[in-house]
Amino acid sequence: MAHPALLPLIFLVALLYSSVGHGGASGYLAALALCGFAPAEMKASALILNLLVAGIAFFNYWKAGHFNARLFWPFAAASIPLAFLGGLIQLPPRTYSLLLAAALAVAAWRLILPSGAPGSRSTPPSLPAAAATGGGIGLLSGLVGVGGGIFLSPLMILLGWADAKTTAGVSAAFIWVNSAAGLYGHLSQQGAQTLSLWPLAAAAGAGGLAGSYAGAKKLTAVWLRRLLGLVLLIAAFKLVRVAL
Repeated sequence: MAHPALLPLIFLVALLYSSVGHGGASGYLAALALCGFAPAEMKASALILNLLVAGIAFFNYWKAGHFNARLFWPFAAASIPLAFLGGLIQLPPRTYSLLLAAALAVAAWRLILPSGAPGSRSTPPSLPAAAATGGGIGLLSGLVGVGGGIFLSPLMILLGWADAKTTAGVSAAFIWVNSAAGLYGHLSQQGAQTLSLWPLAAAAGAGGLAGSYAGAKKLTAVWLRRLLGLVLLIAAFKLVRVAL
């Protein structure tokens, strides 16, 4: 089945994304596209791998004490039904991909460059703000076939809603529930079209274990911000390449 570069690519994507609490769906989609797989197989396969890696990342961040359930639930409650709805919809990708790439690049720039105020204290969002954010990201996640952490994480950090490690723990849980809802919606509409996932799951699982352990216990908040910025830049570059 496999292009010789596929398993190393899947491992590296899982390693990098899980270090900031992400599942890596956008990276898996890009790796599968580069290796010549059909789009019909890619969305469900990427979401399944996302569930695996986001679950591993959540466990490591939760075990290290970097999960805030009170912060998570308002985002998740609004996102789950809308992620399911988004999974039912087929979206023309070109213009949307270019606009999304621009937004991710701006967020990456803000995260990678040092900010004027370190902002060690964080203020959780109001319930309406969290619900609106979660709902919008859930719909977008279901449409695109990702878990939503790539949208939620920079918002939480840049708006001062949580520190980098709590953001990673909350994002991992948010990604898991969105991926499950989006996958269910996609399979309800499109049927089960996936690749042979055992080798891919083994590569993604190994990368997810290593990356999330390092992110939860070894890396400082500054490095997590920089890694997250790098993740967003990589995703933006992939979106531009796919669109063009």
